[in-house]
Amino acid sequence: MPTISETDLIINKDGSVYHLNLKPENIADTIITVGDPSRVFRVSQHFDTIDFEMNRREFITHSGKYKGKKVTVMSSGMGTDNVEIFMTELDALANIDFKTRLPKEKLKKLNLIRIGTSGSLQEDIRLGTHLVSEYGVGLDSLMTFYNLRQSGAENVIGDKLRAYLDLPLKPYIVEGSRSLQNKYAQDMYKGNTVTCPGFYAPQGRKIRLDIRNSHLMDDMLSFHHDDFWLTNFDMETAGYYALAKMMGHEMISLNAIIANRPRNRFSKDPNKIVDGLIKKVLDRL
Repeated sequence: MPTISETDLIINKDGSVYHLNLKPENIADTIITVGDPSRVFRVSQHFDTIDFEMNRREFITHSGKYKGKKVTVMSSGMGTDNVEIFMTELDALANIDFKTRLPKEKLKKLNLIRIGTSGSLQEDIRLGTHLVSEYGVGLDSLMTFYNLRQSGAENVIGDKLRAYLDLPLKPYIVEGSRSLQNKYAQDMYKGNTVTCPGFYAPQGRKIRLDIRNSHLMDDMLSFHHDDFWLTNFDMETAGYYALAKMMGHEMISLNAIIANRPRNRFSKDPNKIVDGLIKKVLDRL
């Protein structure tokens, strides 16, 4: 295999990877990911010790110990474009020898747990619910640039959803880590999370501009293939699941439901819901 070029994988002068500004020794094998940079502290405030900190753009990293276990919490920012940078550089930290610019002979498998906020698509999913994404459903274009292999059932759902929503591209459907689901989410609501390439029109919100499909949310609510229903919105899960699958990492997305779209309700105390999910994850490390 040829070495990875200096422009394909940019390494800073101090030996850190370009965007994350991290060195391999700065991260643990278990990584909690959050979208909002301010949420990093909401997680790390529970650590016994914080041994390393880095602030770079929207990517903030705290590494330390929780009840004696090594753990890292990092922010990705919003959207699968950020997730691609985040996951690619994390994988490089774990699995590329920065001196030789070649993949290591023995590849490392990272355990990644996303803690995010989300709005429910189904009326019966109450505010305050902790929901695990069994599948991510990507409405963004990221996977058109990768060779993602999907199962027959995943392809069928993608084709059916494209036709049902009259979309210009085929959604990609990816399952999350079953082992991490069993460890962290055995008592959580199981759902299928729609990852949208925006917060407003792609999630059926209309402010001042007209949107292409004024019935988008109702269409998503009613769509199903056998017992596969769409349960909630976000902007990252499917990208995480697809990249983790291709890279060989374990990835799970856990969602704090702070809005119910069919009922037009938003939580009066979203931080309480998120903090409850954070503590639940930390206690299951």
